[in-house]
Amino acid sequence: MKRSAILQPLSQEHHTALTLAKACERAAQSGDEALVSLTCQRVIRACANQLKPHFQLEEASLLPLLHNTETQALSERTLADNQQLRGLLDALRQNDAGALDNFGKCLSVHVRFEERELFPVLESLLQRE
Repeated sequence: MKRSAILQPLSQEHHTALTLAKACERAAQSGDEALVSLTCQRVIRACANQLKPHFQLEEASLLPLLHNTETQALSERTLADNQQLRGLLDALRQNDAGALDNFGKCLSVHVRFEERELFPVLESLLQRE
C-alpha cells in the first residue's frame, strides 16, 4: 500500500523495526548469552537513534490529530505501546533474554498495529486537511 508522503518515512522505519524485532526473538530463543547481549546492545542503540525520534514525532505531530472520541483509542494504544517498549529498556541493559523476547514481540505487534490501523486513519485525516 502506498503511504502518504508524510507517513512514508515512518513506514520505512517500520521495516527496519520489524527486522530488529525478528532479531530480538531469534537471539532470545537461541540460548546464546553472547548473542543476547549483543542484541540487547543493538536494541538500546536503535532505541536511542531510531525508535525514540520515531515515537517523539508520532506523539508530537500525529497523535494530536486523533482528538475525537472515535479515534482516541488509537492514540491511547499508540502511547501505551510506546511506553511499554520504553519500559523494557532497563531489563535490556541487564541483558535479560526474556525482556529481549518480549521487546521483539511487542515491537512487531506495535508496527503491525500502526501500519494496519493507525496509519490508514491518519491518512484519511491528513487528506481532509
